[in-house]
Amino acid sequence: MKGPEILTPAWDDYELIDCGGFEKMERFGRWVTVRPEPQAIWRKSLPDAEWERMADAVFRRDAGSEERGRWLLRKGMPERWFTEYCYRGMKLRMRMGLTSFKHVGLFPEQAENWNFIYDTVQDMKVSLGKEPRVLNLFAYTGGASLAAHSAGADVTHVDAVRQVVSWARENMEASGLDGIRWIVEDALKFVRREVRRGRKYDGIILDPPAYGRGPEGEKWVLEQNIGEMLECCAALLAESGGFLVLNLYSMGLSALLAKSVVNQLFPVPVREQFGELFFADRAKKMLPLGVFYRALYGNVMKM
Repeated sequence: MKGPEILTPAWDDYELIDCGGFEKMERFGRWVTVRPEPQAIWRKSLPDAEWERMADAVFRRDAGSEERGRWLLRKGMPERWFTEYCYRGMKLRMRMGLTSFKHVGLFPEQAENWNFIYDTVQDMKVSLGKEPRVLNLFAYTGGASLAAHSAGADVTHVDAVRQVVSWARENMEASGLDGIRWIVEDALKFVRREVRRGRKYDGIILDPPAYGRGPEGEKWVLEQNIGEMLECCAALLAESGGFLVLNLYSMGLSALLAKSVVNQLFPVPVREQFGELFFADRAKKMLPLGVFYRALYGNVMKM
């Protein structure tokens, strides 16, 4: 059995400059941000004065809050701007934004999965002779949806937050694409209904949070709900096969755990990869940013 891998994408418009002291300093295009990072447990490589000199926007948590906060902006720093990601025939343009939960509108390490999705959909389009049907759950601002759609997939994008789905639509339009199906709904409720309807998909992408709420207050707890979610997704995968991409961000969950829970519920894969996504900063410190599992099933792929 091939063991876990560590993967990092190449992205001209993104750089992890430094990380440490439970913070990270990143460049998105021309703008440099500083925000909390619980896994940066080591010391910073650059002095504090250099962080202060370089930063255009710094996130500071509100007193007594673990999540919410506010951004301190240098003069001229916009609250919204665009960044681009290019890979082979894929060119994505995505709007960045400074939110009160420290997020900026995308998770750069996921570009490694976007590459996989783009290549896989292109291969499937040839082998199937039609547009592959792809389901993206907990789809956020749509990077994976755009990657699949730009490669020729018929994409259904599901997220529980209407404003986030609107943001994803804006990214689609900025990337010169159209035709993605948008669903504002609790992801688990959606897949339960799709199973009852007998729907099938050629590719399934899941990017679940550790905790979350649906639009009607539905509660999501990763450790409690991931088993049923994956069981439903296994039922939705086309009989001829397809692909699965699973990301897990919750600290303490490993790539081996992701592999084990998927392998119990899905068919035996033709090929699988699992491991950690990361970026290295200028001092070569490797910051882990989540675990992934991805697999190909059946005989619909060019291997």
